[in-house]
Amino acid sequence: MVAVFPQKHLTDIAEWHRMGEAGIFPPEARMELIEGEILHMAPIGFNHAGHVTRLTRYFFRLLDDTVSIRSQNPIQLGDLSEPEPDLVLVKPDTDDYTTRHPSAADVLLLVEVSDSTLRFDRTQKLRLYATHGITEYWIVNLVDECLEVYRQPQDGDYLDKSLLTKADSFNLVALPALQVSVAAIL
Repeated sequence: MVAVFPQKHLTDIAEWHRMGEAGIFPPEARMELIEGEILHMAPIGFNHAGHVTRLTRYFFRLLDDTVSIRSQNPIQLGDLSEPEPDLVLVKPDTDDYTTRHPSAADVLLLVEVSDSTLRFDRTQKLRLYATHGITEYWIVNLVDECLEVYRQPQDGDYLDKSLLTKADSFNLVALPALQVSVAAIL
């Protein structure tokens, strides 16, 4: 008897969009396309949802129309990945990204709020974002109540990694005049 092993079927963005348009997934399904794999996302808990709201409100207060704020909306990273980060600051688009999703070149800051997905966000998501040149990636770490800041992407990792607490303030790479208070985020 010959052993048969299950094989993955990897998909690309075009097929992913066709599946969505065909209604293959139930409307309530929360999924992302990561490196060609369709992954189910964890349910959003109270603490996670509240922190996403807090982050969004914080950046709306700080920013003007020169930056677009997207919350839990897709970004396109190459032909095999379309994650839905919790918050992304992107360059403005004349049609507000109604004809395409932002790409890595549009991203000024990408943020994942993490509790149950902390390990995944520190490994697979970090590698994905660094590989695609996302210049600044944050993990709002709800487990340890801190902010992890990753900068200087190179070869699938970040050269600059900082762990910040509520006592810290710092400036964004893409928006150096903007000072961020970690206490306002956590």
